[in-house]
Amino acid sequence: MNFPFYIAKRYLFSLSKNNAINIINLIASLGIIVGTMALFVVLSVFSGLKVFSLSFTNEIDPDLKMTSTYGKSFLISPQQEKELKEINGVACYTKIIEERVLFLFKDKQRVTYLKGVDSIYPVVNNIKVKLFNGQWLKPDSYQVVIGYGIAQDFSLGILDFENPLQIFAPKPGKGAIDNPEEAFNKTDVLPVGIYSISEDLDSKYVFADLGLTQELLMYKPNQISGIEFRLKSNTDENAVNAQIKKIFNNKVTIKNREQLNESLYKMLNTENIAVYLIFTLVIIVALFNLIGALIMMILDKRANLKTLVNLGTEINSVRKIFILQGTLLSVFGGLIGLYYGIILVTLQQKYELIMITPTLAYPVVFTLENVVIVMTTIVSLGFIASLIASSRVSKKLLD
Repeated sequence: MNFPFYIAKRYLFSLSKNNAINIINLIASLGIIVGTMALFVVLSVFSGLKVFSLSFTNEIDPDLKMTSTYGKSFLISPQQEKELKEINGVACYTKIIEERVLFLFKDKQRVTYLKGVDSIYPVVNNIKVKLFNGQWLKPDSYQVVIGYGIAQDFSLGILDFENPLQIFAPKPGKGAIDNPEEAFNKTDVLPVGIYSISEDLDSKYVFADLGLTQELLMYKPNQISGIEFRLKSNTDENAVNAQIKKIFNNKVTIKNREQLNESLYKMLNTENIAVYLIFTLVIIVALFNLIGALIMMILDKRANLKTLVNLGTEINSVRKIFILQGTLLSVFGGLIGLYYGIILVTLQQKYELIMITPTLAYPVVFTLENVVIVMTTIVSLGFIASLIASSRVSKKLLD
């Protein structure tokens, strides 16, 4: 292998006497460099878009969310709460209740989720940083925090004491009801804050105190619909899952942040794969130049190759020369392309050269994963292209 590698290295760095072949080699090299740079930049852009898209949900979604497998709510005992606090890896947890109810303000109404939360909720989910106006609700109060979308639909502001927001929740029970007014529990609440996360989430939740929600839904003091967890860094998620399920006798369902936003993650991953395949196709087209350059090199060096064969070199060894030459060209071209791609991504991160809006720069993220993907793609395709070109070397050609 050392002999073909030595010859391949000489062919790679030395100029041919034929200027046309030098130009073809230059075009092939530029194709690899530009293709590598483009693929890396695009993957970095989509990594940035993925982080940017998920940032909207990360503020409101916990690391883990536990719900009952067999119903909408469940009872939690003091002993279970004590065992949850002793789980290694759990930084803190918050008890919640989620239920669809009817909201009424003046002559407008809307059915959406009422989310009852305790005082620990802003610690588990950093919701306070997403407050668009006002403040977070106080425990044991009739205050609520609404989304920006709900505020727009209702033309509703905060601290409007004369026009309270009304909540209607259906009473639990069976059988026919003679008076429809008796079918609902009703309470008046005061919006004290407005949060803004994303278009969908801004119209999904109205946050209220856990005790108020339990009273409205006629729940028991220890009856909740879920628990949200914030984990310590470098925690084994599977181990925590197993301990939580053991405490509740495997009667609960636990989802992490990715599972809570399964459709969003699938969409982002599908888009990323589609773009990768499209740009890989572009690189494949560019590598046709490499095949052409190697074939021209084989024809140009045919006399030298014939001499090597006459001296006892096997045909397979001669083919390895051009396989190695094409692979080395792919490696060096890929490294140069990555170098310029990393420079572009770094400049965008630091100086925000390209803007989506006057205040929002195009998001890009540099990851080693993208570096490995790009280099693996370029070297693999370069090797295949070199293998195709080297197959032209034969006894018949040299004779």
